[in-house]
Amino acid sequence: MSTQQALTPASELAKKNGVRFPNESDDYRHARDALLTEEIELRRHIERVAQQRRELPPGGVLPKDYDFMGESGPVKFSELFMGHPSLVVYSYMFGPQRKRPCPMCTSLLSAWDGEAEDVMQRVALAVVARSPIERLVAFKKERGWRHLKLYSDVSGDYTRDYVSAEDADEPAFNVFTRHDSSMRHFWSGEMGMATADPGQDPRGAPDLMPLWTILDSTPEGRGTDWYPELSYSKP
Repeated sequence: MSTQQALTPASELAKKNGVRFPNESDDYRHARDALLTEEIELRRHIERVAQQRRELPPGGVLPKDYDFMGESGPVKFSELFMGHPSLVVYSYMFGPQRKRPCPMCTSLLSAWDGEAEDVMQRVALAVVARSPIERLVAFKKERGWRHLKLYSDVSGDYTRDYVSAEDADEPAFNVFTRHDSSMRHFWSGEMGMATADPGQDPRGAPDLMPLWTILDSTPEGRGTDWYPELSYSKP
């Protein structure tokens, strides 16, 4: 969306909505239309941020062509692009010191598994963790993931450069580009504890997890004391 394009004021678009539901009050409709105005503005702001992201100058060249262990054997970082000019890499909190993987990461990746084939029509997508590949594959089968491609950062070189210099078991969301033989870092999610607002967990915007997007549309919201688990007891 061009910044020079003249847009109809959000409040005017909201007035054109025309939606009504059975037995709603005038107070409800007034408040809902005011909220719709803000939702339209939010959509526009998301697009402005996305455009600003796309217009970033070239990022740094990768220090090396990192080595990973994939589900079919050794693989170089350059091979993760799989013919695409862009590569999305999610660093999964499932290091060798963990008995079980991070439930939050797992919830996110479970949602992504259903979208992976669609995503990979446009860009490459890889999930990297520090545990041995055998351990990652075993959990992938347990969870029933079908489409995500998992890789083990055996040496930790990639993790130390793009996730944590201390090789900590932390999540990360990185995007890389490749043009000819040049691989560059494009963008990384940099919103964490230092940028969190009071009373909120650190998170990026938009939130990568469909779980929270759904819960944010309910009266209960995401809450402050509930997080996903790896499994739930059945009634």
